[in-house]
Amino acid sequence: MQTISEKLRKWYRANKRDLPWRESSDPYIIWISEIMLQQTRVAQGYDYFLRFTARFPDVKALAEASEDEVLKCWEGLGYYSRARNLHAAAKHVFYDLGGVFPDTYEKILSLKGVGEYTAAAIVSIVWNQPYAVVDGNVYRVLSRLFALEVPIDTGMGKKIFYTLAAEVMDCNYAGEHNQAIMEFGALCCLPRNPDCFLCIFSDICQAYTLGKVSFFPHKQGKTKTRYRYFYYFHVQNEDQTFLHKRIAGDIWQGLYELPLIETAEPADFSELQETEAFKKMFEDCGKTDISLELSGIKHVLSHQILYVTFYRINIKNTGRGLERYKQIPSENLKEYAFPRLLQIYWEKAGGKLSN
Repeated sequence: MQTISEKLRKWYRANKRDLPWRESSDPYIIWISEIMLQQTRVAQGYDYFLRFTARFPDVKALAEASEDEVLKCWEGLGYYSRARNLHAAAKHVFYDLGGVFPDTYEKILSLKGVGEYTAAAIVSIVWNQPYAVVDGNVYRVLSRLFALEVPIDTGMGKKIFYTLAAEVMDCNYAGEHNQAIMEFGALCCLPRNPDCFLCIFSDICQAYTLGKVSFFPHKQGKTKTRYRYFYYFHVQNEDQTFLHKRIAGDIWQGLYELPLIETAEPADFSELQETEAFKKMFEDCGKTDISLELSGIKHVLSHQILYVTFYRINIKNTGRGLERYKQIPSENLKEYAFPRLLQIYWEKAGGKLSN
């Protein structure tokens, strides 16, 4: 088993990417990078990491920031619960733990938003503690090396893979090994079209020997996709725009959006006008000038597909139905954090917001 770790670490030293978080042994910096790169490609997260750590260079800066500031800095990266959890955990470390980042696996695991993978990555990379990481890259490498058919999305599968990941790791080089196996999965043992002929493990990879590389890793099944129909209204009263802050319990918690009506089925504008939500939103507004701005937008999220239409509505009066929305000068829109879907709208129809 040690031969696998030795090969990985030798390959890593020759081929690893030059990434800013690899220059640091600060647990705060490693924590930010690990959370940020979950569900995010390195190429996408690279600039976000630099901006985020420049704005929040330590746990104190992050803890003392407002949630709106944190979400604005995260804007466009997606999976916003990561940013909210980072913020909550930073406040806990700063206010409850005296600003000292915990240095054990169990204590780091107790931080909000930190799972077994992240805790293992931090303690191994920073302090070389012998905890194996298991992420998508590790699942792929190990499942192919050993032709493991157990589904990775089951309790039994996760237990088997964690045990195997610990067995192949050389505990004397835990941090380097963990980074090496993740980097190898990201650069060589690719999900599609891996270059197996030149792979350092081509002589021992069981999936390659069987000619079944594309069959690994296995998953038990897919989560059912939810379809949703969003109708946004870009409501303006002279130079004022109306916004709504999304609440907990749904996508994009804490981000801002335009007034929204969601329907169970597709609806045209005449059908929207007949809904109680539309009548309540625009009661007492008087004459309105309505135009269709964007339609037919398909926005894909994890296990959800949104079909989205945008209308622009100019009003003469701010009626009672709009009082629950935040009314701001349109020139200040750039100060608010929006989900990517709204950014698409500003870029295509509303005018790109400057930062």
